[in-house]
Amino acid sequence: MKFIATLKNHLENNHLPGRIAQYDMAHGERKTWLENYETPANAKVAATLTLLYPKQDLWYVALMQRVSHEKDRHSGQVSFPGGKVEKSDINLQHTALREAEEELGILSSEVTILGQMTELYIPVSNFLVYPFIGFAAKMPTFNLQPSEVQRVIEAPLSVLLNKQNRKFKDINLPNDIQLKDVPYFDVNGNVVWGATAMMLSEFTAIMDSISNV
Repeated sequence: MKFIATLKNHLENNHLPGRIAQYDMAHGERKTWLENYETPANAKVAATLTLLYPKQDLWYVALMQRVSHEKDRHSGQVSFPGGKVEKSDINLQHTALREAEEELGILSSEVTILGQMTELYIPVSNFLVYPFIGFAAKMPTFNLQPSEVQRVIEAPLSVLLNKQNRKFKDINLPNDIQLKDVPYFDVNGNVVWGATAMMLSEFTAIMDSISNV
């Protein structure tokens, strides 16, 4: 597939828009923090998978809505499959694939990793996240981990690339905290904000770049 080959070549040559693209979907003080980027030495390490797959002749990306947990700072939010590095993981790529299989049932054997995007530090949970882009030749058979995943969100690539789906809204958090004018992706009515939106912003910037090649 020419599209996938072009994307793989683009990532292998490290043509990444990086934090400039992430910055586009950052909120408030987060933007200022990005300008003075520094990851704490005690940050925990995690990896995520941005999976592209075909469905009815269109490209999709797999997202998920997290189950609500009182102790989860990202409770109920939309995210990529992913999680922290375990001692048994061979490398960060293995972490991303393992977590995607555990959370969404995406078989590692059916995923080809195309490359890696720019790492992103998440202050609220003290995680340094390494996002990977993968490709599946056919639509995965999703099998959700009920303790972690409420539902899968199949995001059409065309929706993610449509600039009109980048919007702003107030976000209500626990403890009566409200964030004003938060940038987010409107994915068929699903609000994708925060670190996931920042990673999606870099991903869509990459997609825009290869469409102009």
